[in-house]
Amino acid sequence: MLNRRTLLIGGAAAVTATAGAASLILPRGLEPALTYVKDGYAIGGTDPVAYFTHARPIAGDPMIFHDWAGATWSFVDQTHRDTFAENPLKYAPQYGGFCAWAVAEKGELFSTQPRNWAIVDDKLYLNFNDDIQARWDEDRPGFIALGDERWPEITANV
Repeated sequence: MLNRRTLLIGGAAAVTATAGAASLILPRGLEPALTYVKDGYAIGGTDPVAYFTHARPIAGDPMIFHDWAGATWSFVDQTHRDTFAENPLKYAPQYGGFCAWAVAEKGELFSTQPRNWAIVDDKLYLNFNDDIQARWDEDRPGFIALGDERWPEITANV
């Protein structure tokens, strides 16, 4: 049985982590130790599969959901839900759905907007806003390398 804890960020966002996450450092590509939750759903209810299938963010139907990584994920249809359930690591955003630039540049957790996204090497990355997305776009490989280095440190401290 998992013991979950929630950390509120700025009153609007929440991070859900399992007990012991501070001692469990997960390599890139495994279930995130933290997941960005807004309005009760991972990535604010946006369907993560839609970024790959429709090349844009699409709000999921709250009645079509799947629980994974300590969060509830919402999908546009049952096919997307089943696709995600079969391989969530392929579709879930990196860094638990937190701002990729902030993880890399500041070593901190910031919320994201569904419209600020990119798929790099078949991995989904989300960012805080248009300005931050533009900064991140200037050196995606550099920010990804730095973010991958900092992510275990960040998850160990929450």
